[in-house]
Amino acid sequence: MEAIQTADLTKHYRTGLLNKKNINALEKVSLSVEQGSIFGLLGPNGAGKTTFVKLLLSIAFPTSGTASVLGYPIGQRALKEQCGYLPESHKYPGFLTATDTLIFFGRLNGLPETALKDKAKYLLELVGLKDWADVKTKKFSKGMLQRLGLAQALVNDPKLLFLDEPTDGVDPVGRKEIRDILVNLKNAGTTIFLNSHLLSEIEMICDNVAILKKGCVVRTGSIADLTTQKLIYNIQLSAQIPEDTKVNLSHKHFSLEFKDTNLAATLNDKSELNSIIDTLRADGIGIEGVTQQKMSLEDYFIQLMKEENRQ
Repeated sequence: MEAIQTADLTKHYRTGLLNKKNINALEKVSLSVEQGSIFGLLGPNGAGKTTFVKLLLSIAFPTSGTASVLGYPIGQRALKEQCGYLPESHKYPGFLTATDTLIFFGRLNGLPETALKDKAKYLLELVGLKDWADVKTKKFSKGMLQRLGLAQALVNDPKLLFLDEPTDGVDPVGRKEIRDILVNLKNAGTTIFLNSHLLSEIEMICDNVAILKKGCVVRTGSIADLTTQKLIYNIQLSAQIPEDTKVNLSHKHFSLEFKDTNLAATLNDKSELNSIIDTLRADGIGIEGVTQQKMSLEDYFIQLMKEENRQ
């Protein structure tokens, strides 16, 4: 079952009082997010990521197109009761303690009064704020507010969790702790929709991603599909390649790079890999391993943006 399904979802704004100008925040976005997965939405500033989430949560309304979330058309109250949301620039009243903040949001979500304190205590321990439960939030750092924001988004045990830059301002240890929380939530069946500029974080935990540019989807797929350079292989050898073997391999129609006991091969077709392996074995050279070369998600994203800018 799909947790999120959109078809041609579009949002246009008009700005200005006198010289009104159209802004195409989203243009015919069609996406599908599997239930029980972690999905990352990527893109440069102004690409439409936050607008997309706001449309799904009915904070804003589409110009055209359709969307369903957890099987409900967007806008229904039953849907909102099953979603948690951490916006990018969230603020809490500074005079409230961390516990008071979660109790307040618990009441907004209709939680029983008798369960509020225990729920707040559990969530603060989960996000690493147990020792700050009775401290006013005006004394919290940016990273601590992010942790509190995650706890707030979980107060109603959501089936679908929307997180906008959840690790912004969080130290490396805190980011690891938040990643672990999200993976555990996924393993328990929660669907997580994640917006983030920290592509290394996305790469570590997301099952699939979509990349937006100027309101349009330019690429979707799994992390492995996007970052694996399918026809570039690294071949680890048991010994250095003799010059005769190098010459023999170089006569074939592919690009090779030799370095000590490593051979990097850029191929035109996957069948060429078998030809290389056959040649090496025929010359008595042991093969320790063969791996496909990958680039980081960040490198892939930058390369894609450069390609899009050239078009």
